Amino acid sequence: MDQQQQNTPASRAEAEELIRNKLALLPDQPGCYLMKNGEGTIIYVGKAKVLKNRVRSYFNGSHNGKTQRLVSEIRDFDYIITSSNMEALILECNLIKQYHPRYNVLLKDDKTFPYIKITNEKHPRLEVTRRVVKDKGKYFGPYPNAFAAQQTKKLLDRLYPLRKCGTLPDKVCLYYHIGQCIAPCEYDVEQGQYDAMIQEITKFLNGGHDAVKAEIQRKMEAAAEELNFERAKEYRDQIISIDAVIEKQKITMNDALDRDIFGYAVEKGWMCVQILYMRQGKMIERRGTTFPYYGEEYDDFMTFVTQYYSDNPALPKQILLPLPADEEEGTAESSTAADEFATMLHNWLKVKVLMPQRGRKSEAVSMAIDNAKIALADKFRLIERDEERSVRASEGLAEWLGLPEVRRIEAFDNSNIQGTNPVSAMVVFTDGKPDRKEYRKYKVKTVVGADDYETMREVVRRRYERMLKEQQTPPDLIVVDGGKGQISAALDILQNELGLYIPVCGLVKDAKHKTAQLMTGDPPEVVPLPRDSQEFYLLQRIQDEVHRFAISFHREQRGKSMIASQLDAIPGIGEKRRKLLLKHFGSIKKIREASIEDFKPLSIGEKLASQILAALNEEVKEKETE
Repeated sequence: MDQQQQNTPASRAEAEELIRNKLALLPDQPGCYLMKNGEGTIIYVGKAKVLKNRVRSYFNGSHNGKTQRLVSEIRDFDYIITSSNMEALILECNLIKQYHPRYNVLLKDDKTFPYIKITNEKHPRLEVTRRVVKDKGKYFGPYPNAFAAQQTKKLLDRLYPLRKCGTLPDKVCLYYHIGQCIAPCEYDVEQGQYDAMIQEITKFLNGGHDAVKAEIQRKMEAAAEELNFERAKEYRDQIISIDAVIEKQKITMNDALDRDIFGYAVEKGWMCVQILYMRQGKMIERRGTTFPYYGEEYDDFMTFVTQYYSDNPALPKQILLPLPADEEEGTAESSTAADEFATMLHNWLKVKVLMPQRGRKSEAVSMAIDNAKIALADKFRLIERDEERSVRASEGLAEWLGLPEVRRIEAFDNSNIQGTNPVSAMVVFTDGKPDRKEYRKYKVKTVVGADDYETMREVVRRRYERMLKEQQTPPDLIVVDGGKGQISAALDILQNELGLYIPVCGLVKDAKHKTAQLMTGDPPEVVPLPRDSQEFYLLQRIQDEVHRFAISFHREQRGKSMIASQLDAIPGIGEKRRKLLLKHFGSIKKIREASIEDFKPLSIGEKLASQILAALNEEVKEKETE
């Protein structure tokens, strides 16, 4: 059954009724669920130990979901039952690759990883490929980029004279004359000669560079003793080439195992994952990828790792993973989730999966995390350096929109998960640069549930009523996150309620949640702005920045709300006492770990202190049971 082609409800009311009926039929079994929008397009795929509990959580209150837009777009869902959590993990991976849902974390590279392949032919060849198939060839990698793979192949071509041509020619070619081919086109080659070369190449590609260098060193010395200095010079050059291609090792382990080591870092709504490749106990390569994430950071990291191995046939002996980066609150729950993921990954891949906390392996994971932090910091530093070009871009944007000038831009974005802690945020760019002291945060007051249009109307009304009241200078352009609906909502408030005629444009995102189109006008129409222009890059920066700011504010409010609800639920704890407790202890975790005596400086007696500790620890037990 093609999930994309099923009929979907015609209206929101019909969708709500359909979802209510389907929720009542959900089973208590593991499996995958597929969330669909009004057009029947699959927009999110998830997995669950208990489908009934997980799917219902999207519609019954707060949850660790993705973003407001995901929840607001859901009009239907389907599910597939599996017999185990491991099957659900694998099925989720396959469904994401099949449907490319816009709200799932995807590997952001359009290309797969490059590998070096020894072909399974009578006269084998070396080649660099991104396509891995079951053809009995030997694949080595993955390499962090095509350049690294090509440089390694180029070195091996000099060391081992396997054939280079795709089809055997009628006579020997240049490679034979320069000593890089044994010319099977003209001469009979013993199978043992091929076997010896393939064994050496395999040893080299599996990390045995030192052994290969030692053998070449021996040949060089033998040639020198025989006064064959020309040959000795060739061997010397080969050794130099090996040193040039293989970087000096940063870390080694005595057990000589192959490992993939993961680390990640998050900042400003972005995640960077770094993978260190250890072969034969030596660190040989590093690869990183950076992408925006929309859910809980460790869940999205897990999804990345799962997808990585679904496309990566060259498995190491061990996989080293970090524990959740933020365990300030809910340590037991986070650790349990991480342990379960490691177990599932181990059962699926048949590879040992570890989350080391001390020793050399822990140091290797810390190195991957440090690389991720540095790469993410570099990304934001590069953006800051590009701000000078953004000044010129604001002038070009004014021309595209037919405006006299666009010096001050005010951009809005909303953040909301299932109607809980709804917020909005405004960022300001002046002459193409972020003006952070002008940023504003808004707690949404009048909108119930996940209604992006009404949220936009409320926030625009509040912002520009205040602008009029305080006689502030209006912006040259207002940017909203979204298309026709969001633009129309903003214009309705500005023109019909406030009598303001400020240009409004909307930024529409594509299936990969990246800025795709600029719309403006009444009715809104697409502005054909080139995607490789500096004006388009400026709009991307604005949309990324306002989204980051809104998400950060939403997470802050959610965190405060969760802490407040934990303490407020205890009889005898009001707002004043809650603030006093948090100020004194610093966090819920520290309160939970306190003794009865620790409460005395706050004038809290033994009875109330016992009630506080009992309530907080009972909540932890309930979470662990769930």
